[in-house]
Amino acid sequence: MFAVTRLLVPDEAAVPAFLTAAGELLAALGERPGFVRGELGRSADAPQLFALCTTWDGVGAYRRGLSAAEVKIAGAPVWVHALDEPGVYLTD
Repeated sequence: MFAVTRLLVPDEAAVPAFLTAAGELLAALGERPGFVRGELGRSADAPQLFALCTTWDGVGAYRRGLSAAEVKIAGAPVWVHALDEPGVYLTD
C-alpha cells in the first residue's frame, strides 16, 4: 500500500525548515518495520504544495509506523502543513 500526504507551505521563507523536518521524518519512518520507501516532491505548478509519498508492506505496518513516538516527534513540524484529505491507497 502507499500513502500520499499533500502539504501546503504558503510562506517561501518557511520552506528550508520544512524540507529539513521532512527529511528527518523520512529518516524516522525509514526505521519502522514494514517501511519500503518514501520521497518528498514539490509541485511544478504550485510551488507551495508538496507531496510526501510512502510505500509500506501493509496498512498495519503503516499505522504502527505512524504511531511510533519517534515518528510523532519528527512528524509534528511536517504534519502541521498537511491537507485534510484521504491519502492511503491499497494496491493489488
